[in-house]
Amino acid sequence: MEKPVNHILVIFGASGDLTSRKLIPALFSLKVQDLLPEKFSVLGCGRTVINDQQFRDRMKESIVEFSEERNPDGKLIEEFTECISYLSFNSEQVSGYGKLRDFLQGMTNSQGISPNYIFYMATPPSMYSVIAGNLHEAGLSVQNAGFRRLIIEKPFGYDLESGRELNRKLHDIVDESQIYRIDHYLGKETVQNLLVTRFSNGIFEPLWNRNYIHRVEITSAESIGVEDRGGYYDSSGALRDMVQNHMLQMVGLTAMEPPSSLESNSIRNEVLKVLQSLQPVRESDVPRQVIRGQYTGSTIKGECVNGYRYEKGVARDSRTETYVAVKFYINNWRWGGVPFYIRTGKRLPTRVTEVVIHFKKTPHHLFQRDSIAQTSNQLVIRIQPDEGILLKFDMKEPGAGFNVKNVNMEFHYRDLADIRLPSAYERLLYDVMMGDSTLFSRDDEVETAWKFVEPIQKAWARNNDIKIYGYPAGTWGPSVADELVEGCGLTWRYPCKNLAGDGDYCEL
Repeated sequence: MEKPVNHILVIFGASGDLTSRKLIPALFSLKVQDLLPEKFSVLGCGRTVINDQQFRDRMKESIVEFSEERNPDGKLIEEFTECISYLSFNSEQVSGYGKLRDFLQGMTNSQGISPNYIFYMATPPSMYSVIAGNLHEAGLSVQNAGFRRLIIEKPFGYDLESGRELNRKLHDIVDESQIYRIDHYLGKETVQNLLVTRFSNGIFEPLWNRNYIHRVEITSAESIGVEDRGGYYDSSGALRDMVQNHMLQMVGLTAMEPPSSLESNSIRNEVLKVLQSLQPVRESDVPRQVIRGQYTGSTIKGECVNGYRYEKGVARDSRTETYVAVKFYINNWRWGGVPFYIRTGKRLPTRVTEVVIHFKKTPHHLFQRDSIAQTSNQLVIRIQPDEGILLKFDMKEPGAGFNVKNVNMEFHYRDLADIRLPSAYERLLYDVMMGDSTLFSRDDEVETAWKFVEPIQKAWARNNDIKIYGYPAGTWGPSVADELVEGCGLTWRYPCKNLAGDGDYCEL
């Protein structure tokens, strides 16, 4: 892998959790692999008043606690943190950006670093356009002697109109090619492997259509609750937090047509076509196609767990969803008539993200099976944890007769002892440094995804009769969600051995 060109990475909101838990450990991993530029600096910016050494000490602790490197070398940590500095100022006030400009100019002169700057906004979304505007006022967004790149975290707006407004404000300041909307799900190795699985194997792509596939199911489950993010989450919910971005991006990669090349826009154009082909969910159909739920108090592994409404920062009468399941169709030749199901939720039995391709049953059933659920082949692409791929198919049980049993053929990345799986942020930060935008959301993708979600948001806001179902923490969400799945006796795939949340074993 190539080394990026020399540059300075500026992190706004550097005193927050994202910087200490994800960004600095990911940058350290790039250092371990010798994938940072020859001349490179990190400048943390925030309101917290601390000096360079105090900030470095905090980052050292973060690397030791959160780095994915086993037994990180203390000498290497010391060497890496020497390239970290800190500047205290209020990023909301344009007056502070002259100070930032002068500081960056001093770093480029004293350290001989080219004036290439990446600005990472690890801040609340309301600050994105403010920071971008202030950078512009200070002359720091113009690409003349070097590049300027802006990284922003989800959510990219809160609905269609705010998403469009954010894009308009950013485009008034910088070009779309300078904006990197980061979605850490797209940085996961197995998400990218979706493309390889489909387009590098002659056995899968000919079957990847309505002629052979009965349904497609995508699950992203979390076992934790909202923890200390209740205040934020209560104004967001699962639809905004997960569906509009992570889930629909995975739908796009699963359902896309083969790109003409691996060039960034070729891949993103095909994802956009999928999002544009999503059959809109009419407001009147929301109760039939969308299930929302909210976890209630329960006992998990002998521990009492609060219901969502009793979490810190959450209103006692909150109707914010912690679980969403959606059924929809893609209106194109490849997928016409094939139902897609997506679900995501908190306080489910385990943490798991996977794509499940359910193939159609054989037209004539010759053999005896144990249950209706075992009458079709499945291809399971596990995104996290225990990344891998599983193919489920039928085999004859030993002995007389033709009793059939479903068996697994599986591959786990962990079985590749000599292969290191990079963290999502590690991969994405490297891509930004290289100027590769393939795994980042484009403006038209974001707006098209919001357009699909908008009728659901409006229906929930306008119609209080639409139910929000309670589900005990540690279960797989409201049981009524099974009714979304078309077909007699068919349900969602439940990857955990124990559905009551009493065990951590998760079957691939």
